[in-house]
Amino acid sequence: MPEQSITDIVRNAAHPLTGAADDNDALIDLIGDSRFVLLGEASHGTHEFYNARAEITKRLIKEKGFTVVAVEADWPDAYRVNSYVRGTGNIMDADDALAAFRRFPNWMWCNLDVRAFVGWLHQHNAALPPGQPLVGFYGLDLYSMYNSIDAVLNYLDKVDPAAAQRARRRYGCFHRYGEDAQLYGYAAGTGVETCEDAVVEQLIELRERAAEYAQRDGRVVEDEYFYAEQNARLVRDAEAYYRAMFRGRHSSWNLRDTHMADTLDALVQHFDQQGQRTKAVVWEHNSHLGDARATELGAAGEINVGQLVRERHDDAAVLVGFSTYTGSVTAASDWGGPAERKRVRPALKGSFEDLFHATETPNFLLTLRNSGLAAEKLRAPLLERAIGVIYRPQSERISHYFTAHLSDQFDAAIHFDETRAVAPLLRNPEWEQGELPDTYPHGV
Repeated sequence: MPEQSITDIVRNAAHPLTGAADDNDALIDLIGDSRFVLLGEASHGTHEFYNARAEITKRLIKEKGFTVVAVEADWPDAYRVNSYVRGTGNIMDADDALAAFRRFPNWMWCNLDVRAFVGWLHQHNAALPPGQPLVGFYGLDLYSMYNSIDAVLNYLDKVDPAAAQRARRRYGCFHRYGEDAQLYGYAAGTGVETCEDAVVEQLIELRERAAEYAQRDGRVVEDEYFYAEQNARLVRDAEAYYRAMFRGRHSSWNLRDTHMADTLDALVQHFDQQGQRTKAVVWEHNSHLGDARATELGAAGEINVGQLVRERHDDAAVLVGFSTYTGSVTAASDWGGPAERKRVRPALKGSFEDLFHATETPNFLLTLRNSGLAAEKLRAPLLERAIGVIYRPQSERISHYFTAHLSDQFDAAIHFDETRAVAPLLRNPEWEQGELPDTYPHGV
């Protein structure tokens, strides 16, 4: 009998996704009693990735008792959504909850798929019996330094005005930069000034006075202190991140992903202390959630959330990667540019995406943790595509591909052969028009 090709091996191992209710049963079985499920995406602008993550997450909440949804978004912006889904704020609806996501790239979280999921979370929590743990929505990222400073000051104004004045003096170190964190990073990186001591001192003081705040008459709830503490920690880590930006990619990347992994652990610890056995599902890009040690980026010195969660929690974590062969995507051409609906070129030869396309199975789930023949074959290095908030197809090989060992990077992979752009809530003419086809103006 002739030896099977890798294409045939993958086709035979794949679980086709047809839209049926049991599509993800194999993944749910793989997850078992794991406490961390990391759901990636191969771009920041693909409808199928958001929709699939939402459907998987709903099952994890209903069937497995997950209560934390943690995403690649800023802590204070996501906390507005958290207040809405938990019913603790005066927020009218999902659109109002997502209103904080206004900075570039706002389509990542301010889109139709997230709006539908946030609405579902709100309804789910509202229907729970009294005393049942509510599901929360939290941001892991650290780009919100100035918003987080405001949040710390607002909290201290409420519980300790004298401490608020001390915090204002410390955070005043940043004022001359006009809320331009990158300008501060440049100044700190060139030795002009650093606010490192000030932000560290502020976090230490807040933590030292936590017990005192908890004992005061009319004290605010424990969750509110936790929110303020995480904002103070974010300011400390963001200061270090922007200071490291001018020392090279790996230094700032590693600081950012370590902050996100630390925030995830802090969330789980916080709710564990309230008597729960907390389970968390994470939504981030594949480049953050696939184990960096299985990629050429890891070999060059990068670490990421997926690696750190595996190192800290071992088999309690399940890492899931997503891929597509072609279609459309919402992305910008330059940082800070408008959202555009762009065509995704067919995947390059020698990539996982091209191999998955060759199976002629349009959409499928492939489990990789248990050492089957497909998992063994996919341990060999191949190209893997990554589209962030920027997509430049004219330089695709350099800009959007790296080498990876898929079976070591993820515990499961989900492939959608042809995908479409996620629809922003805030649309512009560039997105509405979309990208012209290659045959324009001939139409053939």
